[in-house]
Amino acid sequence: MPSPAPASRSPWRSLRYRSMRWWSVANFVSNAGTWMQLTVQNLLVLHITGSAAATGLSMSVQAAPALFVSLLGGAAVDRWPRKLTVAVSQALLGAVAFTTALLVALDRIDMTALLVLAAVTGVIATVDGPACALLGNDLVPAADVPSAIGVGALVHSAGRLVGTALAGVAVGFLGTASAYAANGLSFLFVASVVPFLRPAPGVAEGFAAGARAVPARGGMTVREGLSFFARRPRLVALASITGISSVFGRNYGLTLAVLVTGPLAGGAGAFGTVSTVLAVGGILGAVLGARLRKPSVRTVGVLAAAGALLQVVAGLSPSLAVLLVLVLPMAVVESVSDTAGTAVLQTDPPPHLRGRVLGVWSSIGTVWSLGGPPLLGLLMEWAGARGALVAGGLLIAGSIGAGLLVRRRGAPVTLTLPAKDGDVTGREALSTAA
Repeated sequence: MPSPAPASRSPWRSLRYRSMRWWSVANFVSNAGTWMQLTVQNLLVLHITGSAAATGLSMSVQAAPALFVSLLGGAAVDRWPRKLTVAVSQALLGAVAFTTALLVALDRIDMTALLVLAAVTGVIATVDGPACALLGNDLVPAADVPSAIGVGALVHSAGRLVGTALAGVAVGFLGTASAYAANGLSFLFVASVVPFLRPAPGVAEGFAAGARAVPARGGMTVREGLSFFARRPRLVALASITGISSVFGRNYGLTLAVLVTGPLAGGAGAFGTVSTVLAVGGILGAVLGARLRKPSVRTVGVLAAAGALLQVVAGLSPSLAVLLVLVLPMAVVESVSDTAGTAVLQTDPPPHLRGRVLGVWSSIGTVWSLGGPPLLGLLMEWAGARGALVAGGLLIAGSIGAGLLVRRRGAPVTLTLPAKDGDVTGREALSTAA
């Protein structure tokens, strides 16, 4: 009897499935529309207020719901049918974009209206974000989830480039309102595609679990998601690795900007070159990350530690040329680590808890994004750009190394959860190795 063909490791393997191809096209359109709006939104706030602080306030207002409402948003994703949730949330986001476009076109927009619309967008996004992520995973077999995540990262990058370019063209010919209207159309396009999506052969049961009828209210509490996350060593370890890396190792837009323009005596053009290399490395890393089949927390930790050590060497760079050589692998390692971590996060919980776990993660991530830059800024004030890169890298690598040693010496912890009707335990095999 001939041996079975080896499983594919192609980064594009998730695109073998028709629904995943349509979902990727829809996400590209949506990302392009989103970046068209984001490109002009800050300019619109500056035009209305003339204040840079007001621009920052509008961004914070849109991000704030992720800190306070994400837990409820995740519970809603677990409670409601997945496809319906995505379609409705996309339609609501489209309605907000069209409303903003109309107010701008009629010259009736002011800062209060913008802040209210930004807050509404942020609240809807607490449901839309995890619902879209999990819907994409529902379309492919478990082993192809890393490919789906990697393709999603590439789609996001491509959408950002296209959307930023189209924003200038649209505003130049049609005015600022056109960017908001285009974003509204992009949301409606996604909503129109969702009803036609079908899971790949072999994962129909798991897809049905995500789209099943509303379960009993008592079994879908926010506390259940928090409890699962807190008692799951794998997820706690992932959160710890990502948190310390986010604060001390991933704010390259801040640390490398100070390093390039300070000790390395470069200008804005030099930092632009560094930023371009970072972007290229991120794309290459997304492709490599999509080749993973069974990513684990150990994989994430090893990659994060490797990136931290590269950061240490980058902090000691004697010239811009040396820094550029190091920046590319730094970005590649970070991107692969992100893909692996996202795959573990989205597949480790049982299906009936995944929305709430993503809600917990979103709240934690918002804390990192808000608190990380000020902490890193204080470290740079104390140790300088080189010292911050070196100290931050050593702190990350040392913490991860210590964690791996403690885990190796400790006994494994097993967590048993009662199964819900429709849960597909086979999909959890992706994350059995931590």
